[in-house]
Amino acid sequence: MSLPEDLAEAAAPVAPIPRGDDGAPVFSAPWEAQAFAMTVALHARGLFTWTEWAATLAEEIRRAQSAGDPDDGSTYYRHWLAAIERLAAEKGMTSAAALEARRAAWDRAAHATPHGAPILLENDPLHSPLRRAGAVEPAP
Repeated sequence: MSLPEDLAEAAAPVAPIPRGDDGAPVFSAPWEAQAFAMTVALHARGLFTWTEWAATLAEEIRRAQSAGDPDDGSTYYRHWLAAIERLAAEKGMTSAAALEARRAAWDRAAHATPHGAPILLENDPLHSPLRRAGAVEPAP
């Protein structure tokens, strides 16, 4: 994945994006690359400016560090994801409740998935196509 230079410039003063020898971003897990791509896509849709995103990322990093987060780079993309989620909620694309419901669904799916098998949202015991379509109210 190529690195948009305007994104790199916005992140540089806050938390430079980890890069490999070839200049491309480095990710330690697939979800990190997905969070990166989602950020680029949401920016392309006009959800936020790079300056706005960088300020939100900086706030998320400061918040985490004040809560004892290690400043060793191991949680970089967790802060990145928190910034995306916060901006999406602030801009009305989702809500904090919807994000929490999705996190809970993934957690249930992970616990219901046999070891070594891919974790799929469909593995959530509360998942059903009708519920996803909004035809069935979620269980309390």
